[in-house]
Amino acid sequence: MVADTKLYDVLGISPTASQDEIKKAYRKAALKNHPDKNKDNPSAGEKFKECSQAYEILQDPEKRKLYDQVGLDEFLNGGRGAPQGAGGAGGMPGGFAGGVPGGFGGMPGMGGSGTRSFHFSTGGPGGGGGFSFSNPESIFADFFKQGGAGMGDDEDIFAQFTGGSSRGGEGERSRYRDSGIGRRRARTPEVTTVEKPLPLTLEELFKGTKKKMKIKRKTYDDGSGKRKVEDKILDIEIKPGYKAGTKIKFQGVGDQEEGGTQDLHFIVQEKPHELYKREDANLRMFVELDLKEALTGWTRTIPTIEGKKFTLSKSGPTGPGFTETYPHQGMPISKKPNERGDMIVEVKVKFPTSLTVTQKSRLKEIL
Repeated sequence: MVADTKLYDVLGISPTASQDEIKKAYRKAALKNHPDKNKDNPSAGEKFKECSQAYEILQDPEKRKLYDQVGLDEFLNGGRGAPQGAGGAGGMPGGFAGGVPGGFGGMPGMGGSGTRSFHFSTGGPGGGGGFSFSNPESIFADFFKQGGAGMGDDEDIFAQFTGGSSRGGEGERSRYRDSGIGRRRARTPEVTTVEKPLPLTLEELFKGTKKKMKIKRKTYDDGSGKRKVEDKILDIEIKPGYKAGTKIKFQGVGDQEEGGTQDLHFIVQEKPHELYKREDANLRMFVELDLKEALTGWTRTIPTIEGKKFTLSKSGPTGPGFTETYPHQGMPISKKPNERGDMIVEVKVKFPTSLTVTQKSRLKEIL
């Protein structure tokens, strides 16, 4: 006969449940109520905290034995009853704040503010030790990292944990602030960002376009809590004038992981073009002349990226590196849709690789 059943009720199990049943019940409840799956439902976050802290006690045989003997209130006070001067009607900070079967509000020694460590004895003389509840996210992470309920996909669920640590570290943000029972709250790794290349033609970047991208993402089945893979279609809008390196961002569309759901960034890549080389908003085109043309004159038809054609000709000698600029015939400027860069035509002269003695003599006479 146990002193109370509050923690068992939270997990929806019998006080006679085996350790394996406790693990399975926690796994199901934690996955169902995790805050990242219930961003619009604050009550689910409270249930997540409650089931995590219930599991933290019940999964430890010694803690469970003491809890079964004395009940939750006295367990938190180390089996010694409420401490002198304890008061306040608030619930257990970070969990068990109310709405739990049996009601947890107004427990002795559970003041609504500050941090208190509760001690319990394991039976030996002077055997009191400090006990404080862990961060619910840390309990959740440790559960899966240690094998969870042995369902075979736990390693997959947390394969992308930052640094492989469930206790937080550099570059991480805190989900639970320093408040309530026990030690400083551990921090949860930030949601990771996945980057994928998005190759585009210069014409697509000039005109702008829309693309549909099918991705596969890992998530959890609401019914069983197991890992599953689903398809998702993303509509990607490419605005005129986007440059290589531009990031098109989608929040919360990737895999579900400890810190939340991954963000996905598509990074624009420019495919090589047969005529133009892009230089910011300008386009550079090269015209190759042989030496005869460069010296005596030449004519070329110059196409623009939007299909217009210009005639460019020179009657006299043209040196290597000569350029002709066509204003406002380059790429659009994405942040200034009504403005465009220039198109620059640059001449390259192809010199002969060898000359005969006679040719050299004649050139000397002419030049």
